[in-house]
Amino acid sequence: MIKLVSGMESKKLISFEINLCSDKYILKLNNKFLRHDYFTDILTFDLSDNKDYIEGVIYISVDRVLENSKQLNENKETELYRVIIHGLLHLIGYCDETKKQKSNMRKLENRYLDLI
Repeated sequence: MIKLVSGMESKKLISFEINLCSDKYILKLNNKFLRHDYFTDILTFDLSDNKDYIEGVIYISVDRVLENSKQLNENKETELYRVIIHGLLHLIGYCDETKKQKSNMRKLENRYLDLI
């Protein structure tokens, strides 16, 4: 899946680390690095010096993924894949700060989910 997305986005995959953690741990990271005091399903850290390469680390809260899958009536594996793809898209350069950007990210997530 990771190689599929990076290839279709014409980016060379250098390194992509996935860390599964708890809500408590991701909250600590969110406070420390972003000064946000709330839970999130994913934090993405881009380590690349070159926009043509993917090199980064993501932290995924398993607690949030399980909760989101229940709330969205989605298979938990599918929700986990969505979050991984979401983090990868951030490393590729996509943003989700505006409504339009969020919509575009969701379309891309769905596109890549459909391929796996």
